[in-house]
Amino acid sequence: MILSGKGCELMIPECDLKDIKDIERSIIKKYRKHLWSPFMRAVRDFEMIKENDRIAVTVSGGKDSLIMAKLFQELHRHSQIPFELEFIAMNPGFYDTNKNQLLKNCDHLEIPVNIFDTNIFEVAGKIAGDNPCYMCAKMRRGALYNKAEELGCNKMALGHHYDDVIETIMMNILYAGSFKTMMPKLKSTNFSGMEIIRPLYYIREDAIKRYTKNNGILAMNCGCAVAAGKIATTRYEIKDLIENMKKTNPNVEKSIFKSAQNINLDACIAWQRNDQKENFLHNY
Repeated sequence: MILSGKGCELMIPECDLKDIKDIERSIIKKYRKHLWSPFMRAVRDFEMIKENDRIAVTVSGGKDSLIMAKLFQELHRHSQIPFELEFIAMNPGFYDTNKNQLLKNCDHLEIPVNIFDTNIFEVAGKIAGDNPCYMCAKMRRGALYNKAEELGCNKMALGHHYDDVIETIMMNILYAGSFKTMMPKLKSTNFSGMEIIRPLYYIREDAIKRYTKNNGILAMNCGCAVAAGKIATTRYEIKDLIENMKKTNPNVEKSIFKSAQNINLDACIAWQRNDQKENFLHNY
């Protein structure tokens, strides 16, 4: 069975798959503090949902997107703000075992997913050679945008969590020589009226892992059929770096996360706003 790409950790459930009612109940009971509360805080803090929104919830088959779908369903049941949900899953060329497990999980979790097939893995592998990851990500995002637009959605929810945010900050600093964070929401530049939201922004990855394992859910870790090992290498280097820094500074993750909210332009040599680059000499 192939449920993870080369170099990706496969999470093994710690029990048999639990009944859907128990899985749903655990969100607001057992995992209320670490899943439900931070999810709601992100939705409120960043004003992610407005009246009559139609949100495309992207379901990749991994642990993050599955819990995001369940959190949205729980919110939809109890929200006083009227909004609609569409659950979309793109098959970029998964192995059959991965696609079947995605469908099996969605069926058991009662996620009414709309799955559509593409040949993105094949195309990206051909046109991008040894480094298909950037092209693949760009093509996948475009395909999801198209499907969301086709379904009349004005927002698209992605399952990036707190740890993704801090790792992205560090990857940009150490590998791209820039300071950029993963925004909690942003407007699409290519699809008019479409907005990306990231409602797992405050949720720690460990909480998602515990929820997944303890409910017996076998989620896909990485369905990449082309270059999963390459994708994993850089991100796991950053994960290891942060873990090592925590040995001497237990608050290092919080500091990295907060750094994107505490930028002092008076102490920056240069910065960019929209397409305009400025530096401290402009008003020196």
